[in-house]
Formats: sequence, structure tokens, C-alpha cells
Amino acid sequence: MCGIVAAVGTDNVLPILMEGLKRLEYRGYDSAGVALVQAPGRLGRAREVGKVAALEQALVAAPLTGMTGIAHTRWATHGKPSQDNAHPHMSGRVAVVHNGIIENHLALRAELMADGFVFTSETDTEVMAHLVERELQRSDSLLQAVERAVARLEGAYALGVIDAEAPDRVIGARQGSPLVVGVGDHGCYLGSDPLALLSVTDRFIYLEDGDLVVVNQGGCTVHGLAPDGTRQEVVREVMRFEHDDLAVGKGEFAHYMLKEIHEQPVAVANALEGRLGADRVLIEALGPQARELLADTRQVHIVACGTSYHAGLVARYWIEELAGVPCQVEIASEYRYRQVVAPPGTLFLALSQSGETADTLAALRHARRRQGDDAYIGSLAVCNVPGSSLVRESDLSLMTHAGPEIGVASTKAFTTQLTALMLVTLALRQVRGGDPELTARLVHRLRYLPTLLGDAVALDEEIRGIADGLASHRHALFLGRGSQMPIAMEGALKLKEISYIHAEAYAAGELKHGPLALIDETMPVVALAPMDDVREKLNSNLQEVRARGGELLVFADPESGVVAGEGVTVVNVPACCHYLAPIVYTVPLQLLAYYVAVARDTDVDQPRNLAKSVTVE
Repeated sequence: MCGIVAAVGTDNVLPILMEGLKRLEYRGYDSAGVALVQAPGRLGRAREVGKVAALEQALVAAPLTGMTGIAHTRWATHGKPSQDNAHPHMSGRVAVVHNGIIENHLALRAELMADGFVFTSETDTEVMAHLVERELQRSDSLLQAVERAVARLEGAYALGVIDAEAPDRVIGARQGSPLVVGVGDHGCYLGSDPLALLSVTDRFIYLEDGDLVVVNQGGCTVHGLAPDGTRQEVVREVMRFEHDDLAVGKGEFAHYMLKEIHEQPVAVANALEGRLGADRVLIEALGPQARELLADTRQVHIVACGTSYHAGLVARYWIEELAGVPCQVEIASEYRYRQVVAPPGTLFLALSQSGETADTLAALRHARRRQGDDAYIGSLAVCNVPGSSLVRESDLSLMTHAGPEIGVASTKAFTTQLTALMLVTLALRQVRGGDPELTARLVHRLRYLPTLLGDAVALDEEIRGIADGLASHRHALFLGRGSQMPIAMEGALKLKEISYIHAEAYAAGELKHGPLALIDETMPVVALAPMDDVREKLNSNLQEVRARGGELLVFADPESGVVAGEGVTVVNVPACCHYLAPIVYTVPLQLLAYYVAVARDTDVDQPRNLAKSVTVE
């Protein structure tokens, strides 16, 4: 949520700022703005409510130019979406953009108002602009002023600050919210996401919490925070961004989400590449200490949010059945605020697409503080972003290699997370001496998984043809059993977040315990029927629905015994082993949600009120 772009160059940087904002649109936002140093001593600013296109139109009517500037897409937290609340915020010679939340902004606002500063917005960010302006009157440099200002802040922030009297630099600051430095040949840049800057560079420095950075034409200087609170110049590694810039375009597809659904066979193949031996998982792919850490694991705590949480729920079935290790799955926002009992030998496993999810990061940091009490033995991150905070702060990491995911509704990030979690499961099984024959069979089936996903994606036209029937409804019920229950939850989440149809998921065996009261001809029921040990019980649950007039849409294995008929539509899903079925059955549910949303004419890639990366609580 929210996006920052900043640039210092040798020519007008406005095109770079605007391109960066467009690349950040996937994160979710409600307003956008830019500020540039137009000449020494003079700032220019433009802000608009709505899409970046509205800001572009405003800049056509009143152009801005400058070799130093900052830009922002805002997702409202403090104060409604409005031009006054949009970033950048200004105070005298200073302009500021900010991601995160300043928790003590009310106290600071009262203090600054007493000093004569006038506030024109409802935001917490404007406090920062006035703080820097005040500190400039007492400081030797913009860097020193920003350092003194951030020392007053409580909360999470990523900041970009410019000063009309220092037109050759941008100051950045990071605490709890992601910020990267882009190192280019003709300038230097700041961004909340590397994707924002791929048009000008593929080399990035991932700032750490407490860092301040001075960005100018010649490069950047990072000032880190030492344990004793003092600052010193530090060297941060320059990392090359691995993904092809072309991957962030929609290509021939109408929406990013549809493109990313169709990319899943390749994404899963990438997630498997280099990690499978002839008959086993290559445990070293998780890191040099992986074998030792997994061998010491006696319990796994999986912590995640949203779609990643659903991936964790599937993994619990796998880890307990295939590896024989007890597994607990928690929503990160709950985990971090309760007293968790972690038995000795507990591995903390964190899931996040971005690696910057605030609640998941906080939970990881809580667990790391407890590693010395003989409960948590270490942490493993499953993530899609190599330089992210989650990866840097975990003991081990397993990258999903999904590539950039732009659509807010997660698709390929989810299936690659599931693939990675199966690798972790088999690694745990191997170090515990599990039957090598079953392991070898599963490794063979993993090799074939991308082909199965290609067959599932080929259901596109069939699912498009049945989506209109669901689009006219206001509610839907999803049913699954066993490891398909979390997939039913994921299917319901996809439908509600992009089509705005209220959807719920239940274990099919729970029908008689309440949900059956909802069933009539107005309540469509989507069910998952793979070939597994509970398929006969699921068929009985489906008969209960039909007996009460419920319309059924069943995604089924061809041999499941589910037969199409009056009130029953069946989509045959490619036959697969029941362990990998959750990954395969995910794809048709994604396609269903997508085509229902298209039929309802919603904003598929940027659904209302939602953001791609939730970097605040």
C-alpha cells in the first residue's frame, strides 16, 4: 500500500517519477502527487485524487520540470482521500512523501501548532514536513534535520524528503516500511519497490531499519544506526534485480490477474528448478544450515496473512502426514498479540509474497527474540522477493521465483508458495528417515506438476462460459474437505475480493452444523471433489445441498463419481495425486473468480479498498 518514487538526475526527472507511479499502481491507492525542485529555492507540486492518469492530465495543464523530485501514490489511513490529504506534503522549503503510520502524530501536531505551524491536512505525514522545516532552522544540513526529525517519530515509515535550498539531493529514511535505493548510470533513485525503478536501473540497495540515505547524481551515502544509537556511514550490498522488466507488462491479456494465472505453469517450474534430485529434494537449496535445522525440528509454527495463511493451512496437512511433525498455523496479526507456547524444537516458518508484510515481520521478530529460550530453534522464510526484510531477517529462506505479481489478488504467488511448502515438507520427511519410495514418487509427480497446471489453465474457456451464472448472485458458499478445505477458503477469498460477491468457505462435513440453513435456489455452492479418501463423504454432502434446492458447481476429478445433471454443473479437473491436488484445484477457482469479476465489470487488478502489500497494521 502506498508507493514512493524519488529521483536525482542530470535532466528533467518528471518522466521517471510518473513512470514509477504507474508501475506502483498495483499496490492500491486513492490519490497521487509529485513535487520537484524547479529552481534553487522554488518547489513545484501537483496532487490529484484518483488514478495516476488524473495527475498526468493536471501536469499537461500545468507542467512541472526539475532534476530532483519525489512522487507518491497514497492509500488513505489518516484522513479521507482528498487533494489536501494527498502527498507530497510541504512546509516552507521542504516536501515529504511517506509510507507507514506515525503513531505519535497527534502529540507532535499539538507541539508544532503551538510553535506556529499551520496544518492543511488530516494526515500524520504532514507532521514530518513541519518537523524537518523546524529542524532546518537549527541544523547544518538537510541530512541532519531529517535525522533529528525522525528521532521524534514513533511508528513505521519510509520517507523521501527534498529541500528547495538543496536541489541536488533527496534524503531517504526507513523504519519498518520498505525503501530501496536504485543505482543508475545517469542518476540515483529511491523507491518503495524495485519495480517502480526498473525503467532506469536493475541495481538496488535494500535499506535496513534505522537507515538514512543521501541520494544525489553521483550515487548515495547510507548512514546506519549503531546499537548504541549513534550513526555512521555504512556500506550496503548492491543487488541486481533478477526479473525481466518485460514481466511487469500485461502483454496480450486484458488484466494482470489473467496473465499471472496463465503464468503459473512456468512460475511453478521456476520454483522447482534446481531443487529436485533424481528421487529426493535437494535440502541444501534451503541454505547451508538447512539440514541441521530441519533435523532438530520437532514442531513447526507457520505464520502468515491472507492468501499466504491459506497456503500454510494446506502445508499443515502435508507436514503432519508426510513428515510426521506437529504443525500449527496462525494468522500473523493474532499470533503477535497473544502468549504463544512454543515447545522446544519449534521451527518458525513465515510466508509472505512481498516479504514486507508488517504483521508477519513483527511475528518473526518476536520469535527471533525468543530463540535463546530453547523453544524456537530458527526461522525459515518462504518469499518471492530476494532482498525483502523477511528474507534478510530469517535464518533460512526459500524463494518462490514467481516473478513480479502485479494484480492485487494473489495467484501465482500462492501456487508457488504451495510448491515451496511441499519442498519443505519433503525435506523434513527426508531428514526424519521417511519411506524413500513415497518420497521418490512425489518428487516424480512434482516434476510433472507444471504440465498439470497447464492443463488446468486450459479450462479457461469452459469456466468463462459458466461464470455469468454466478455473477448475478450476491452470495456463494464454497465446500472442501481435508487439504481442499483451505483451497475452498482461498476460492471464496478470490471471489469476494475482486467480484465483491460475499463468499464463505466451510468444511463440507460442517453443513449440518449451521450452513445448511442458508441453502436454497439463491445460494450457489462451489465444491471441490478430487480423488481422495473422503470423496464418498463429500458426495453425500453434495446430495444434501441438492435436496434443498441448492445449485452446485463442482470441480471434480474425472473418476470422482460426481455426475452433471439438473442443478449440478461439473468441471473436470486434470487427474492428479491427492497430495498435489490442492495446487491444481486452485487454478480453476482463480479463473472462476476472474471471469465473474469481469462479468460484474469490477476493477479486477485493483479492487476497491485493498492493497497489494500490507506494510502497516
